[in-house]
Amino acid sequence: MILDYPDVSARTLARELVRIRTDQGAMALGRVLSLAVVTDEDRVNQVLEVATAATRQHPSRIIVLVKGNARGKARLDAQIRLGGDAGASEIVVLRLYGELVRHEHAVLLPLLLPDSPIVAWWPGAPPKKFHESPVAQVASRRITTMAEAGNPSTTLSRMASSYEPGDTDIAWTRVTRWRALLAAALDEPPFEQVTSVTVTGGSDSPRVDLLGLWLGMALKCPVTRARSRPGEGVMSVRMDRASGPIDLVRVDDDSALLLAPGKLPRRVTLPHSTMAQSLSAELHRLDIDDVYERVLSSVKKVDVTQTTASEAYRSGKALDTAGALEAERTGLTQPKDS
Repeated sequence: MILDYPDVSARTLARELVRIRTDQGAMALGRVLSLAVVTDEDRVNQVLEVATAATRQHPSRIIVLVKGNARGKARLDAQIRLGGDAGASEIVVLRLYGELVRHEHAVLLPLLLPDSPIVAWWPGAPPKKFHESPVAQVASRRITTMAEAGNPSTTLSRMASSYEPGDTDIAWTRVTRWRALLAAALDEPPFEQVTSVTVTGGSDSPRVDLLGLWLGMALKCPVTRARSRPGEGVMSVRMDRASGPIDLVRVDDDSALLLAPGKLPRRVTLPHSTMAQSLSAELHRLDIDDVYERVLSSVKKVDVTQTTASEAYRSGKALDTAGALEAERTGLTQPKDS
C-alpha cells in the first residue's frame, strides 16, 4: 500500500503514522529501529530497494529524506509505504523543498520511533561536514559510503580526521570476510612474525585501503598498496613471513584461494556482498566499532607504500589470479615462477 501526502505538514504526517500504528497494532509495534536515509532524487528508487531488503531482519521505520531545490517556498511532499511495498518495515519518503532543505530536523524528529535506536545512512558520497547535520546529531550509528566519493585516500583521511564514536562505513563491512580468513590463516603454525603485507585491489576502492591499514596496525609491519584497475575491490593479500608468504587471492565472484608454505592450496568461500547485505550487517551491531576507530586513527601511522598491481606481480610482492589457479592445479603452495 502506498499513500501520498502532497504539501503536508510534519505534524499531520506524524498523526497519520499514529493512526496507522493504531490500525495495524502489533505489526507496527514490532519496529526495532529508525533508519534515516539522506539522499537525492536520482537515488531514491535504488535506496528504497536496498533499505527494504536490508531491514527484513530488522523491521524498521525507514525515513528517506530527499533534498530538492532549496529555492522557493518551503514545502514537504510525503509518501508512506506499507505491507508488500515496504517488506517488513514501514517507509516514509520525505521530499523537502525551499527552507526545509536546510532544516530537515523539523520534519525528521516528529517521525522517529520513540525509545528505539536511530541509524543514519548516506548512500552517496559522504558530505564534507555531515556530523554537523541534524540527522547525524540525533543518530547513534552513522553509516557512510566512501566508495561513492571516487578518491578513497583523500576521503579516508577526511573521515579519519572527523571521526566520532558511532561512525562506520559500508567499505569496512565488506572486508569482514577477508579479515576473518586472514586472521584464521595466522592462527595456524608456524606462528611467525609477518614482516610485510601487500594488498592488491582497485585504485578507487576504500576497501583496499581499510584492509591494508587494519593489517599494518594489527601486525605492526609496513604495507604495500598495489593499485589495479578501478571497480575491482580487493583482489589479493600477501603476508610475508620467514618461512614463506601466505596468499589469499580472489579467483572468482564467490571464492578465493588460500596458499601457505607446506600446505595444499585451499579454496575458501568469499562471495561479493550486495549493498543490502552490507547494510543489514551494519544494522546487526549498533554499538561503537572500536576496531574501525583504531583503523582510522592509524591512517598516518602505518607505513604504506603505493605501487601498481602489475609491478607488484612482477616483483613477487603479490600473486595474481592466474598464478593462484596454477598453484591449485599443480598442488604447489606457490607457482614455479613466484
